[in-house]
Amino acid sequence: MFRKPMATLVALAALASISTSTSAQPASDFYAGRSISLLIGFGSGGGNDTWARLIARHMSRHIPGAPNIVPQNVPGAGGLALANQIYTVSPKDGTVIASVSRGIPLEPLFGGQGTSFDPLKLSWIGSPDRDTAICVARSDAGIANIKDLYDKPLIMAATGSGTDSALYPEFLSVLLGLKLKTVKGYKGSNEMHLAIERGEAQGMCGSHDSVMHGSTFAKAGKLTILFQGRLDPDPRLKGVATWRDVARSDDERQVLQLFLTRSALGRPVMAPPGVPPDRIALLRRAFDRTMTDEQFVADASKNDFKVDPMTGEQLAATLATAYAASPEIIKRTREVLGRAGAGK
Repeated sequence: MFRKPMATLVALAALASISTSTSAQPASDFYAGRSISLLIGFGSGGGNDTWARLIARHMSRHIPGAPNIVPQNVPGAGGLALANQIYTVSPKDGTVIASVSRGIPLEPLFGGQGTSFDPLKLSWIGSPDRDTAICVARSDAGIANIKDLYDKPLIMAATGSGTDSALYPEFLSVLLGLKLKTVKGYKGSNEMHLAIERGEAQGMCGSHDSVMHGSTFAKAGKLTILFQGRLDPDPRLKGVATWRDVARSDDERQVLQLFLTRSALGRPVMAPPGVPPDRIALLRRAFDRTMTDEQFVADASKNDFKVDPMTGEQLAATLATAYAASPEIIKRTREVLGRAGAGK
């Protein structure tokens, strides 16, 4: 009568022994013969997907044991579902990492719905770039600079709610009173570029590289950059208005600074909470070395990408600063985002 319970206890003891052994295994030996899944919170073919696949292709060389890094697309809301998955159910042994939208780590702070993760407990590996968000207008729209938008309206093409293309013009309109009208529903950046060229829209907000490299109007010098959404000025955009230029009060400056933390996060790569610290340290070192790998930099350049990395430590510190903002500024930021009723 005691055989089945005893057998169960023996099996559980064996599993515990295996788990303890795996957990105690030195990071330098752990990855030999193993694979790492790099989950990508976007569909295939876009900039974020391309960056993640470049990392998967080159990072293995810098990890002891040279594990195969297997990219896998898990699209949806810029990676919100993926962030929840990484936090709650993914293995916490260093065999799963993920790439998500730069706005995702701030969703719990800004009262986003459907978040089941604590960004301060996730393990941040790094970001390959810090591309600047910009807002542009057709040069013939009669808008010479962002201050003209206090008096003159501008129709902005956008994809959907929560994306940079919609979020930036809506946020700037509510906070600063700019006359930006957002027309949503375009499938992606190519469709937004065409809308501007056809005259359906007069401008858009988005990634600098996506806007300036993907638009024939930009290449022809027919777009005016009105605003750069970055905490520290982009050296490529001398004379383009920053958050310091448009804020009219200390309150607005603090709200803009908190909101623009999203731009500082680049294209973050993370691991679940609870991964052994020595494995996180190893993955961070491997990521950092990949960013200076000549083959990686050359491949990035072929895609018109500029490598401008952040370390995992820098990502973690940036998020810690954001989450330490005063309750009043967090509340005001949520109000501007239309999330005033969201719980803290």
